[in-house]
Amino acid sequence: RLIVLAGRLQRRVRRVEGQIEEERPAGETTIAEALKAQGYRTLHIGKWHLGETPDRQPNAQGFDDSLAILAGAGMFLKPNDPDVVNSKQDFDPIDKYLWPNLPYSVRWNGSKPFEPRGYVTDYFGDEAVKAIDANAGRPFFLYLAFNAPHTPLQATREDYEALSDIPDHTTRVYGAMIRALDRNVGKVLAELERQGLSDNTIVIFTSDNGGANYIGLRDINKPFRGWKATFFEGGVNVPFFLKWPGHVEPGQVAPARAMHIDIFATAAHAAGAQVAPNVDGVDLLTLASGKAAPRPLFFRSGHYRSVIDADWKLQLSERPKKTWLFNLATDRTEQRNLAASEPAQLARLTALLAEQDRRAGKPLWPALVEAPFFIDQPLNKERNLKGEYVMWAN
Repeated sequence: RLIVLAGRLQRRVRRVEGQIEEERPAGETTIAEALKAQGYRTLHIGKWHLGETPDRQPNAQGFDDSLAILAGAGMFLKPNDPDVVNSKQDFDPIDKYLWPNLPYSVRWNGSKPFEPRGYVTDYFGDEAVKAIDANAGRPFFLYLAFNAPHTPLQATREDYEALSDIPDHTTRVYGAMIRALDRNVGKVLAELERQGLSDNTIVIFTSDNGGANYIGLRDINKPFRGWKATFFEGGVNVPFFLKWPGHVEPGQVAPARAMHIDIFATAAHAAGAQVAPNVDGVDLLTLASGKAAPRPLFFRSGHYRSVIDADWKLQLSERPKKTWLFNLATDRTEQRNLAASEPAQLARLTALLAEQDRRAGKPLWPALVEAPFFIDQPLNKERNLKGEYVMWAN
């Protein structure tokens, strides 16, 4: 979320090292501020998770209006609602905490919390349609952050019953949540079409990370290894769609990798806003056309770092001491560790990481806690404490 707003890598804005309460340091310009300066109405609907104090809420970060879940998660319906189907993950300590403690509420422009109307995914979709209708006559930027299918896993009974061919209860609830998400993305696209805005609107659909191990579903990121909180492809290879008729051909596939840092530059260029030299992202239209210069992509969480450059990907972990080197052109699922057999590539990518660390500087604060995430095992009742793992900083 921070790199979407700032267009810069986390370490380059010196954000908290994995800390839950993220912060936009003074002097950073958000995508909302940049577009607002160009005359755009800036709107936020959905998950925020970038701070809850007044100076960190959406209205202090350039958004004219915000309908927000400020925290990292919220209930989709009350657990005892007759229209909801729940799936509790009793093997996960965090999930056990969420159910009795999360509110079923949202806030409007920093107001006191209030209950939304109905299932939250449908509610956000309906409110997005209203926002488009209200702003159809002027330029607007809508940051619509659905929180499905994040835990706690809750689906409407109608969506759950529509997937009767799925025998496993948790998988069925998870799939039903995605069904609701799909339906509401469709609502947004249909409203843009109804308003005659489709040809003059950039739509980007993406996800913040791959599926999480704490849901307990082994094949959720298949065929990739890894989960949310790891830099294996299961954690970082996510959907990323861009729709802009007349500028991007339907079905076109960009020849280079994109990152969420690119959303800022893309929106700014399209709106005619200046992009500061310190912005790390590039205009996605240059990626789609193949005109973008090659660049390495960096990831870091505490003592766990990764870089992707061309076809090569390096992951370094200090605790546990581990090195993974993969050629993604021949091994997209990261099965063959080439760290011992490709010393030249190992040295080259290690040097790129070292230079990135030098330029980024140290984080403002250290992580509060580190937790192990097993790369090839979900967190469920059948887990065993063997196999490769990484430490996730939070």
